[in-house]
Amino acid sequence: MEYNRAISAVASSRAAAAPSTSDETLLGLIAKGDRNAVRLLFVRHNLRIYRFILRIVGNETAAEDLVNEVFIEVWRSAHRFESRSQVTTWILGIARFKALTALRRRSSEGLDDDFAESIEDSADNPEVMVQKADRSAVLQACLKQLSNAHRQVIDLIYYHEQSIEEVARITGIPENTVKTRAFHARKRLAELIEARGIESMSL
Repeated sequence: MEYNRAISAVASSRAAAAPSTSDETLLGLIAKGDRNAVRLLFVRHNLRIYRFILRIVGNETAAEDLVNEVFIEVWRSAHRFESRSQVTTWILGIARFKALTALRRRSSEGLDDDFAESIEDSADNPEVMVQKADRSAVLQACLKQLSNAHRQVIDLIYYHEQSIEEVARITGIPENTVKTRAFHARKRLAELIEARGIESMSL
């Protein structure tokens, strides 16, 4: 993806010069109007936020726009961060809200032709799918077939390494509900993966 390559280049170019400042310290500086701090926080976390949003909205251009909106909101709301969760948990919560709002807005407006064309056809023959993609790509295809609620939980737990408690904070649902969704999501994933001719695959 162009976005991934561009951001990776920016991150690499600044990595050596970036101080090992904690996210909490950066957020405190952002609250005081430090633009360099928000740039560093962006470089540090934007790619994971982009991937998280992309799995929700399913459109690269929309995801890129929403990442920018997320960090604008971080800039505006840094003074409201109360350290009751990790900074990444807080930012992912903002990202989830922005992504779901965009989805609701898009569903009320109807899909445009460009977006409809960008949605991958998941009706490929299982053999064709395995032949043209590696195991990781098969997993991604299976993830897309989960419900949005189940996909978000799996994404946060396994790809963003959030705890059950943190996922509950981000999604605004009880911890027991997070556990239940994670259980059913893993079970459904196993079924989808097996249907593609792969006996087992770890997340």
